[in-house]
Amino acid sequence: MGEKGKEIVEIGGKMLTLSNLDKVLWPGEGITKAHLIKYYVEMAPVLLPYIRNRPLVLKRYPDGIRGESFYQKECPGYAPDWVETYPVQHTRKVINYIVCNDSATLAWMAGQGCLEVHGWLSRVDDIDNPDLAVFDLDPAPEVSFATVKQVALMVRGALAEFGISGFPKTSGSSGMHIFIPLEPRYPFTRVTAAMKYLAELILRACPDMVTVERSKAGRKGRVYLDYLQNGRGKTMAFPYSLRPLPGMPVSTPLTWDEVGQAGIRPDSFNMLNIKERLNTTGDPAAHFLGRRQDLGLLDEATVSNPAWHFRC
Repeated sequence: MGEKGKEIVEIGGKMLTLSNLDKVLWPGEGITKAHLIKYYVEMAPVLLPYIRNRPLVLKRYPDGIRGESFYQKECPGYAPDWVETYPVQHTRKVINYIVCNDSATLAWMAGQGCLEVHGWLSRVDDIDNPDLAVFDLDPAPEVSFATVKQVALMVRGALAEFGISGFPKTSGSSGMHIFIPLEPRYPFTRVTAAMKYLAELILRACPDMVTVERSKAGRKGRVYLDYLQNGRGKTMAFPYSLRPLPGMPVSTPLTWDEVGQAGIRPDSFNMLNIKERLNTTGDPAAHFLGRRQDLGLLDEATVSNPAWHFRC
């Protein structure tokens, strides 16, 4: 390590300056910025395919997980000229988002104190038509992770009613995410409407376990089915993103068999053991990367609203 924790390094043929490498980001574990950068460079082969060509939002923790954080959408002017960006027109302005397709950009982001990888559900190839839908399962504080997994299996069953499949992953916090690969031909509003229909279908069948109530006060004892994360410009923590919590948890794809296992916990996978998991089992969601699904019957049901019945 260079003087004052600063180094000039070459990654993937690109030169970048990394500073404050000895800054502690996870105080409880003594994990520094150097560890963070090393993690993302080593995980690049498995992580980059998920975020390829997606606009990213930096969530920066300059003083580590115990300090203040902030979101940064616009690529800063001091970024290296090889950092790729993509302009997106919003209501009032154009934002130049970072697009990360290589390990050097991933390392540069980590060097900015970006602990998490937050990406759009669409790619720049077709920015207004997402190729992913998501169910964000967000439990009330008193709800067990066993219940979250049970709800995830309900979502799987409800999707199956319409011939659709998704892959589950730990959120890295107390909940779970279910990512649903799509043919990118539906606008965000239509995808959100389809996920809302599905959430309300599950709610009618299981009102004691789930809710679509946005207010945290109204979620007591239940799991919030957050379908609103499918809106244009919304971002999610992507697979193998670290989360800014003690223990350095990693948002980790699971098999559906694992979702049914008692031993899987929100903190089962972290910066220190995720590579061992990948070496042992591989990436259980990798086969979804090239998959494209039609909303089909679910899209039709969203429009016609038939008396479709679903059981918990």
